Amino acid sequence: MNTCVNLQPEGVGVIEAPRGTLIHHYWVNENAQLQKVNLIVSTGHNNWAMSEAVDSVAKTYITGPEIHEGLLNRVEAAIRAHDPCLSCSTHAVGQMPMIVEMRDSTDKVIQTFTRG
Repeated sequence: MNTCVNLQPEGVGVIEAPRGTLIHHYWVNENAQLQKVNLIVSTGHNNWAMSEAVDSVAKTYITGPEIHEGLLNRVEAAIRAHDPCLSCSTHAVGQMPMIVEMRDSTDKVIQTFTRG
């Protein structure tokens, strides 16, 4: 038995938090059962800024043919600056798992550095 009164088949909510904006969009059927959910999380909003920050770190701190641990720490800091929960929700500072590939002008991988 459906006890919902004036059931709307679709709803949108927006929540602002320190990490960023969460947009949630729900669709329900006539029995108030979820049929579809679309979540747009902060990581999606912050992705462009994180990518630009990582690109800037790479261009500033890769000065030779090798990748060093210090570069990974700077990459992690750039990611945390734009989405602190992404990296620290399950990992301690300086322990964020990542793979950094250095590529030449032809897009050939010339070095890979893995952490975690």
